[in-house]
Amino acid sequence: MCLGVPGKLVKIVGTKGIVSFGGAKREVDLSLIEKPIIGEYVIVHAGFAIEKIDEAEAKETIRLLREAFYSL
Repeated sequence: MCLGVPGKLVKIVGTKGIVSFGGAKREVDLSLIEKPIIGEYVIVHAGFAIEKIDEAEAKETIRLLREAFYSL
């Protein structure tokens, strides 16, 4: 099973970006995203931003992931 996690793009340097996942920040490759913009939410899988996602959908996904993991 593959899991893509939503995060907020906070910095862009060339084809790399820094994405915040609830405070934890990771460098990701942005080469698969067309015209990334700081402040957008993206789905990250295996170190690559693979898709843009709107803020409401990202926040709902984050809420559901937290709920699922904290209930284990």
